[in-house]
Amino acid sequence: MVSWRRLTGVTGLAAGAIAAGAGAVVLAEKIAIGRIRLRPDPAAGEPFGDIHGEPMTVTADDGLPLHVEISGPPDAPVTIIFCHGYTLNSDVWYYQRAGLAQSARCVFWDQRSHGRSGRSDPDLVSIDQLGADLHEVMMATAPGDMPVVLVGHSMGGMTVMALADQHPELIGSKIIGAVLISTAASTVDPTIWLPAPLRPAVRMAMPSMMTGASKGRVAEVVERGRQSASDIAFLGTRRIAFGDPRASPTLVDFLERIIRATPIDVIADFYVALVGHEKRHALKVLGNVPVLVLTGDRDRLVDPSLSDGIASAVRDAKLIRIHGAGHVVILERPEEVNEAIADLVTQALTVHMGDE
Repeated sequence: MVSWRRLTGVTGLAAGAIAAGAGAVVLAEKIAIGRIRLRPDPAAGEPFGDIHGEPMTVTADDGLPLHVEISGPPDAPVTIIFCHGYTLNSDVWYYQRAGLAQSARCVFWDQRSHGRSGRSDPDLVSIDQLGADLHEVMMATAPGDMPVVLVGHSMGGMTVMALADQHPELIGSKIIGAVLISTAASTVDPTIWLPAPLRPAVRMAMPSMMTGASKGRVAEVVERGRQSASDIAFLGTRRIAFGDPRASPTLVDFLERIIRATPIDVIADFYVALVGHEKRHALKVLGNVPVLVLTGDRDRLVDPSLSDGIASAVRDAKLIRIHGAGHVVILERPEEVNEAIADLVTQALTVHMGDE
């Protein structure tokens, strides 16, 4: 019979080994992050998150307040409305605010439950509701016959598709062009960045994991863990969101702070909405206006092949794959993204003016 002293001794050794292993992992992470932060960082002086436009509040159809900011010349011939992605907010358009709002009238808004917008009833969280929200934002910020170009990144691209599905009559009359960045027209596989053998099990467990992590005491523990695990979060954000392993540490920190500011229950609610997303049938109507589909070829969250599928389904759509860029191509390669958006806006205006 195994003595208590021997058993506790073995248990203590095992616990000690686990603790030592965990400590070694944490130490390795800190060393890796230390090395990363010692590299030259050209974005170190950027005032990320400090560029803002004229604020206004738009009321959604369920009464929820949506935070909106407007920048650029008020007499510009077109209004560009930017829709951000899942777990992000309108600050993620930092380089677009800096580069495009100087010459174009630009609208940036926080999707419901994200950023400075109001918290949604969980029962109203859906891609269709986001499309309805975008319609309210568009009509409030670009009233009358003012032409609009819609730009959506990731979940924001799905929001654009939802609006096109709900109001096809506006495509070509009010909405004269669209830019769909790192997005998909149907359900996205949230496990794509994992090793292939792990994906089926994680895919099955994910809904219950997300639901459990967003409720009561568990949510509090998860939230505390998210706020304290900055080193792990930094490495995770850098790995999953960026294509270039030499991405600016300042830029990674900026994106990680935005994600960390999104509450865990919001992440869980919108995860369910993303899994149920299906808007391939809405792509045909977008072919009535110039459309740009843009993606990074190292996107680990939304497979670039899904952008190929969108481009092939939208008549005359232009497809751009940016080599070496990841999911947040709007931050990682802003010059190329801004140039592509500006070219699409020029094309859309030319076509629109020719149709009048």
